[in-house]
Amino acid sequence: MSIKNPGIHIRLLVAVFALITATTFTLGYIGVNISRQFVETRFEERISFLARHLALNAELGILIDDRSMLTRLAGNILSERDVMAVSILDKDDNVLGNRTKEISSSFHITEEPVFLRESQEEIRAFKLDTNGGTGKKLIGKVRITYSTEGIDQLTKTMGNRFIWLSAGLACLAGFIFYFLSRSLVAPVTQLAQATRQVADGNLDFRVQPGTLPETRELAVAFNAMLDSLEKSREDLDQASKEMMRQNALAEMGKFSLMVAHEVKNPLSIIKSSLDVLKQEVSISSDNTMVLYMEDEIRRLNRLIEDFLSFAHPARPHFRQVDIVDLLNQIAVKFELQNPGFSAEIKSDLPAGPFYMDADPDLLTRAIGNILKNGFEANGGKGTVNLTISIRKNNLIIDIEDEGKGIAPEDIHQIFDPFFTTRSKGTGLGLAYVTQVIKTHNGNITARNRGQGGACFSAEIPVCR
Repeated sequence: MSIKNPGIHIRLLVAVFALITATTFTLGYIGVNISRQFVETRFEERISFLARHLALNAELGILIDDRSMLTRLAGNILSERDVMAVSILDKDDNVLGNRTKEISSSFHITEEPVFLRESQEEIRAFKLDTNGGTGKKLIGKVRITYSTEGIDQLTKTMGNRFIWLSAGLACLAGFIFYFLSRSLVAPVTQLAQATRQVADGNLDFRVQPGTLPETRELAVAFNAMLDSLEKSREDLDQASKEMMRQNALAEMGKFSLMVAHEVKNPLSIIKSSLDVLKQEVSISSDNTMVLYMEDEIRRLNRLIEDFLSFAHPARPHFRQVDIVDLLNQIAVKFELQNPGFSAEIKSDLPAGPFYMDADPDLLTRAIGNILKNGFEANGGKGTVNLTISIRKNNLIIDIEDEGKGIAPEDIHQIFDPFFTTRSKGTGLGLAYVTQVIKTHNGNITARNRGQGGACFSAEIPVCR
């Protein structure tokens, strides 16, 4: 943020400080002027009252021309603090009594006429001629010179105090608004930082909702936008992975056709030739070299079959199948093929047959692949438990082994094609299982057991 282009926080602070300063100074200026007018009015009324009082008392002195009395009266008025000079004059402006003090540069003059009270006794006593009129007769006047220096000083003091008070109020208001504006600007600043974080690729960043309803709503909307972006990115990644998987499957399909024609047929010829050679040369089946060749031929043949099964899966043929009986047959068949291995069936299903739509051939091979993995995880011995149950109209098939379990870094990718942790594995066994379970509109997951070993859980809808 540059000085030439300040942020909203500085702009708000400057605007409020200027507004409060202008308001307080304006109110102060108006207040001082009103106070000055009020004081001047009351002061002028007081001086006018003194002038009228002096005019009443000076009437007799003017009539008898008693200048000493008039001077004393002027001195009495002069004792007032703000009175600088008092003069009593006759009707011809001749000074009859006068008293003065040092007159300052700031002063005003007020005059009050002295009239004769028109009583018959006074007229006869002083032989005054009223010319038959009934109006008041002017016989003189009093003049009072007074200083406004005190009012000026008071106004100046009040102005200075208003200035300091206004400055103090402006600073206090600016200080208070500084923290208020921070609370208003902080969420906006946080959103700006969040925007930079998101621009740098950190979509996991979230804004903390503020205490104000507006900023809280803004933060919630911003977080919702980030959640939507995160979901869109995940969907895009998933779509990208699926596209890569489909491309890989397409390439593997082409490769499988090549393998079927270019490898499988020569491999069959090699196997037949080895059988003929064993008969003609009378080589024993226990011969080490023969055993190695036959074992490798079987391994290559199984590898080719796995490729062909995964790349060109058989079209499912669903029919009513007793799933409990099917799993028992799979377990017995696997035990016969692997002496010393046992698979235990545990069922939470109602007694009797439990029928559902399924392809028995595909399920037999898929469950057989998981049993084979469990057999290898157990080191060729031990027990693999098969548990079947119903949960929310879904058939749950849990297959648990007693091996070492699955490495945490591998548990999320063991169902991916070609992923394997065995040196002689193809990485297609569990991928084929996933393919079969999805064909039945189900899904399969894997987890580690607390007491050791792994558990593969297939969930298939009972009613498709």
